[in-house]
Amino acid sequence: MSVAGLRQSLLLWSVDYWNLEVMADNVFKSQDIGLRAQKKILSRMATKNIAKTFIDGTTASLLDNLYRLCKMHTGNKAKAEKLIKNIIKIVIKIGVLHRNNQFSDEELQRAENFKRKFQNTQLSIISFYEVDYTFDLAYLQKSIAESQVALKSIVQPHLTDKSLGRIDEVFDFFGDAVLLETAFKPDSPYREVMGKIVADINSAMETGDI
Repeated sequence: MSVAGLRQSLLLWSVDYWNLEVMADNVFKSQDIGLRAQKKILSRMATKNIAKTFIDGTTASLLDNLYRLCKMHTGNKAKAEKLIKNIIKIVIKIGVLHRNNQFSDEELQRAENFKRKFQNTQLSIISFYEVDYTFDLAYLQKSIAESQVALKSIVQPHLTDKSLGRIDEVFDFFGDAVLLETAFKPDSPYREVMGKIVADINSAMETGDI
């Protein structure tokens, strides 16, 4: 899709969504309508190719490699695409909320807690990949679960049950014991793609993108 086509689609979707919301409530609430429209429009566009229009190169590469890992593990292209699409939707919606100053001071403090926990998870993934026979399943699952709880504590008041369910689907998939045990074996069939994922995580952490 060209840039002009993308802008035209955004305009048409925003007008359509605006009209639907005004007709449904019969009340003009520009801030609420604008916020919901942004989340709805960008959520509709949550594909890997469209995401690259909004996401930097390192993060896009990470998404591509996570997709490859999901596809290899499940043997299901559609399931892998859905999982990555869910990640993109989550990131987009949280970004919209943040840009529109929707988080309270308490939620922003929780966001710092999530950031610390998620960075710890990333560092653990890097360490377990780079140093053979250090993998600790229970530790990594606990770290992933803590990040999941921390993230939901921030966004729960702002997202629908469907969106919260997407968060659970993503974290539950990457916290699966079979996936983790297979991925971190020294002779893992996922060794090559895991190396690319670790390289992407390292790059993204260095630039502050994740």
